[in-house]
Amino acid sequence: MCGRTACTLAPDEVSRACTYRNRGGQRRQPRWRDGDAEKYRPSYNKSPQSMNPVLLSQRHFDKSAPVDECVLTSMRWGLIPAWFKENDPSKMQYSTSNCRSENILEKKSYKVHTFVSPVPEPEKRDPTISSKENLVCPPGEASSVLTKRMEDTGEWTGWRLLTMAGLFDCWTPPGGGEPLYTYSVITVNASPNLESIHNRMPAILDGQEEVRRWLDFGEVKSLDALKLLQSKDILTFHPVSSLVNNTRNNSPQCLQPVDLNSKKEPKPTASSKLMVSWLTSRAPSKRKELNTYEGKEEQKGNAKTKRKSAGGLQQWLQGADKKPRTK
Repeated sequence: MCGRTACTLAPDEVSRACTYRNRGGQRRQPRWRDGDAEKYRPSYNKSPQSMNPVLLSQRHFDKSAPVDECVLTSMRWGLIPAWFKENDPSKMQYSTSNCRSENILEKKSYKVHTFVSPVPEPEKRDPTISSKENLVCPPGEASSVLTKRMEDTGEWTGWRLLTMAGLFDCWTPPGGGEPLYTYSVITVNASPNLESIHNRMPAILDGQEEVRRWLDFGEVKSLDALKLLQSKDILTFHPVSSLVNNTRNNSPQCLQPVDLNSKKEPKPTASSKLMVSWLTSRAPSKRKELNTYEGKEEQKGNAKTKRKSAGGLQQWLQGADKKPRTK
């Protein structure tokens, strides 16, 4: 079900938005794993195969790290399991962008680690459907007022992140090469307010405590963590343009609400496009001259026609006055 998301925050904004409290109640801002901030690109239209920000326990990379320390990484959407033997991950024969919560303990592909993938969302808004345009921070931009408030209070006052539970793994090409971190978004049965759209929805982790319990694989047992994967009636939605169907479209219009009841304008034909292009390519003065010239030609033509008509009538009358010839 989850096939599109949007994350327009800059890397430093993502880090501030993921601020959390450790077990001692102290505020912590997760750092980006070395080089991963450069791999992430803000976008209004993210699809499977894109690189996205992922929050997970630092202990996956450093066994000596505190149990409650988190780190941000960039991972590719669409899980490639460590046991995959092909050299090209695109040869994966089945989709792993989503995985059903019911199958996590059954399927070989999903016997891997856990994580949270943060995606921007205003309060009670579902960015897998859309988000309001006027609430989106343009890529790389942050309000100076917002930044000042963050410095003064230490609290993130921008977008609330939609934290979706997921699974990740690290795949290394059989022939050697750079390891590739990939993930899959876990889905559950849709909440009542979303059932009319689809029967599945992302597994939402609501609040810092649920996020902590999902990430803390060293202290929280897997079966207890899985109990967090429940349908939650906390999202709202609105329809968006079909622009999101093309991954090359990356603008605020991808998130802007559309009215499904409005009449669709007819699509322009090839001939109408050509006419519009021809009209817009000419200066108004030239079009006026052209119209004047065409008007003069028409007037000349009418005058010639009248002369011809008058001459024919005159000849006929003159002929009628003549006496008929006799033999």
